[in-house]
Amino acid sequence: MSGEPPPIDFSGLIREGDLVVCGQATAEPVTLTEALMAQAAQLPPFRMMVGPVFSETFSAASANVSFQSYGVIGNARRLAKAGRLDVIPSNYSAFCADFAARRHRADVVLVQLAEADDGRLSTSLSNDYVIDAARGARLVIAEINPDAPFTFGAEWPEDVPIQMRVAARRPPVELASTPLDDVSRRIAGHAASLISDGSTLQFGVGRIPDAILSSLSHARDLGIHSGLINDAVVDLIERGAVTNTKKGIDAGITVTNQVIGTRRLYRFVHENKAVAVRPTSYTHGQGVLAQIDRLVAINSALQVGLDGSVNSETLNGVAVGAIGGQLDFVRGANASRGGRAIIALPATASDGTSRIVANVETVTTPRADVDAVVTEWGIAELRGCGLTERARRLIAIAAPEHRDALSAQGRRPAR
Repeated sequence: MSGEPPPIDFSGLIREGDLVVCGQATAEPVTLTEALMAQAAQLPPFRMMVGPVFSETFSAASANVSFQSYGVIGNARRLAKAGRLDVIPSNYSAFCADFAARRHRADVVLVQLAEADDGRLSTSLSNDYVIDAARGARLVIAEINPDAPFTFGAEWPEDVPIQMRVAARRPPVELASTPLDDVSRRIAGHAASLISDGSTLQFGVGRIPDAILSSLSHARDLGIHSGLINDAVVDLIERGAVTNTKKGIDAGITVTNQVIGTRRLYRFVHENKAVAVRPTSYTHGQGVLAQIDRLVAINSALQVGLDGSVNSETLNGVAVGAIGGQLDFVRGANASRGGRAIIALPATASDGTSRIVANVETVTTPRADVDAVVTEWGIAELRGCGLTERARRLIAIAAPEHRDALSAQGRRPAR
């Protein structure tokens, strides 16, 4: 933006105490958010609601801006580390529903939109909470991005007014896949053995889900019903592994809530009627998920306790993750005919400590909901197991150097 006049002057538009909601992840309207952050020091104090952050927009935000989010994902970790991010501990489905119910009330909404040749608008890369936030907002500002794909299922409702429009000055945010390593490939090899032909997949962002998807090119008649899709999905579709014919619902359609990847993915989803970017009430809704045949939910974790409890949120009392859609999809997969809920994680953290632990510090997914846990050392099938057997199976997939200590901890009386 250096040398250019700002695309919009926020003075007079932002009021003290306002809650400003912007599109998340690759749907961030960067032209607008960068302009807002550049002017923030001259504006009255306000709050900003963000989701996963994959841009550099908020790295040097003014002190008079406070931030909220449903988790700590991507560059939002910098805000959390600086003590500037207030985390709302909520399942993703409930977080989005709270905007519809007005428990979260946005004052200003900044959104990135794609525009079709006939003038129709689409929220493009995400169909999350921005539309419901906009319904009750005082001011909605849309960044019209010609490089954003027009996606079906995410059309902007005609009854939700947009007060201001701004032309985008840069293409949408991209997130490339992380290179795979030996650990992620070993985890993927174990996880893939739980995924049969005809399964429908849900997965998140990161090296492990990418590794699992890359290991499934031999599979047949896979389906996608997920909180997000990435470039790896294009590979599976082009190789014929994903056909979406055995899902039980939405035949022939890849269903997602967000599109997170590179220009290759964005070109693929543009005006593609075989891809539907649906609202959270549909992608994460329990009634919908229970209708899907063989739904396999693939989620990650920071820790798994010997009782099976899963922690995906905190380490040493600090928020470093999110509840996100994990519990939504774990329970949905458990309700699905032939479904599986997989928690996949490396056995050790980067500092060498075990990620299989005696007790987790925060419970994201309760032990009663856990199905299978996978590390590079194998699979622990936990459904139906008592606490003693759970501990034995989890210790068997911990890193060998930690197994003796875990065994000693596991012999303590069950709580």
